Amino acid sequence: QVQLVESGGGLVQAGGSLRLSCAASGSFVSIKSMGWYRQAPGKQRELVAAITDGGSTNYADSVKGRFTISRDNAKNTLYLQMNSLKPEDTAVYYCEADLTLWVVSRLNVYDYWGQGTQVTVSS
Repeated sequence: QVQLVESGGGLVQAGGSLRLSCAASGSFVSIKSMGWYRQAPGKQRELVAAITDGGSTNYADSVKGRFTISRDNAKNTLYLQMNSLKPEDTAVYYCEADLTLWVVSRLNVYDYWGQGTQVTVSS
């Protein structure tokens, strides 16, 4: 069974920093792209940052220059370093990964999500 488990959320004052982690476990062949999404109350889920298996990254305009996405392929772990946090960054943050698995003798790519971790930034 494949799982993505996030950690590192919490309560922080504006201007502070947090580092989120997302560890993938289970029976999969490889991890393709990975990303962080967030959903604030009453709003749609949005992409925060993404990274390919080759290391290419892209960021939402609202977090450019403040957040850094990275991954440790040896540990199957995704990170999000969040600096200069603002109250508007408050949301549940979700990890997403495209994993390659063998299913019924075929190799396919499947999309997995973590359970989410709450980030709250106080003003």
